[in-house]
Amino acid sequence: MPSGRIVLFNGPSSSGKTTLTKAVSRRLPTPWLVLPVDLFHQIRTRPDADLTDRQWHDVFHRTRAAYHRALAGAASSGMDVLADHVLNEPWRLDDLLRLTEGIDVLLVHVTCSPKELRRRETTRGDRDPGSALAQRRLVFQHGDCDLTVDTTYGPDEPTAAVLDLIRTPPEYRAFDRLRAKRAKRA
Repeated sequence: MPSGRIVLFNGPSSSGKTTLTKAVSRRLPTPWLVLPVDLFHQIRTRPDADLTDRQWHDVFHRTRAAYHRALAGAASSGMDVLADHVLNEPWRLDDLLRLTEGIDVLLVHVTCSPKELRRRETTRGDRDPGSALAQRRLVFQHGDCDLTVDTTYGPDEPTAAVLDLIRTPPEYRAFDRLRAKRAKRA
């Protein structure tokens, strides 16, 4: 069975990843799975559980690890996947690099202006104020991607750029370069 592809949208909360994913999915000619990391937080039971901060940290870590395995599993099963994530902790990228060995992954950095990021975060109302700007400093630390898009003015131009990337991907992908860089360090 041929492996599917993953297009991984990485950016801070409120940068427009989910909006962009939906816009791209509507224009794809074939079926793709849309798997945002937030879906895994939504389907996890007992958000009201009486846990310590450390226990919640462990739950969140395991939820994200499960998400990574779902992405790799879906692609390994032959499904193409649009995924959105916040790679603000190094272990997340390391885990994905390990799990997606042999899978075609395109990494798209999603950004927008700080002013727009603050506006979207405030409008959402379901995030801690300032968390998007704090994440903005962390999510691109690995420094490499196949495409960077700016959603400040909406999803139209970024959608077209992502569709072009899917149609004509680079020969050597960011995930391959990041794996090679980590192998040199090991």
